[in-house]
Amino acid sequence: MPWHARLHLAYRHEADRTVARFRHDGPLRILQSLYPEGNAVCHNVLVHPPGGLVGGDTLDIDIEAADGSHGLVTTPGASRFYRSEGELALQRTRIRLAAGARLEWLPLEAICYSGCRAENRLTIEPAPGAEMIGWDITALGLPGAQLPFDRGTFQQHIEVPGQWLERGLIDAGDQRLLQSPIGLAGQRCIASLFFIAGTPIPKARRDALLDIARGVAVEHALCESAGATSPHAQVIVLRVLAPVVEPAMQLLRQVWQGWRHEVWQLPASSPRIWAM
Repeated sequence: MPWHARLHLAYRHEADRTVARFRHDGPLRILQSLYPEGNAVCHNVLVHPPGGLVGGDTLDIDIEAADGSHGLVTTPGASRFYRSEGELALQRTRIRLAAGARLEWLPLEAICYSGCRAENRLTIEPAPGAEMIGWDITALGLPGAQLPFDRGTFQQHIEVPGQWLERGLIDAGDQRLLQSPIGLAGQRCIASLFFIAGTPIPKARRDALLDIARGVAVEHALCESAGATSPHAQVIVLRVLAPVVEPAMQLLRQVWQGWRHEVWQLPASSPRIWAM
């Protein structure tokens, strides 16, 4: 029987502290709020106990952050889109940021198993003065376990309405896309890191963030398949292709740490769950 799980997560700034409140329906929730950086930044781990989605399952994640709040959301492990007998597995995430809010959306990778029919949608709605750093990481199959992505489809949708839209369909049968040097060139991990602002980013600040991303990338083993651009005055994106997740994740974490120090004067403080 398909599962439809929902989670609403709200961040508020109360008494000099960011607090998180949530309500859920079905197997989707957050764990206890943590404050490894002090009261200003609230860290939360989003948990989906089944561990993956099959055909017909839907996850709806709704996150909102109020003025003055700063939330960081991650996951304890990869999400998984399993083989489907025909129905679509869907994850929808909507993030709404009020003026003066900050959010970091840092889930671990989504793995597309062979035979899946999956869609992953992320919509970000920043008010003027809001800022966000987030990433999206997708793994096609499990190359290390000799489980290639040789059947199925995966559709990715990332959108800041009116500013930025990235949407693509990956079909395991489309060898031109998967193998061509102007496609995925045989790589099986697709990753993006993005900084989103509710107002145009001043040129000096935009250039500084691009320089950080490019400076890290040029020294990294994935330098030939990584690139940073600003497709809109309110958006900066680092994109990378990799054979497996780990080197792409390493690159994104390094740039994320550089960006949060540059824009928010915050040190590198990785969520504790990543070290477990």
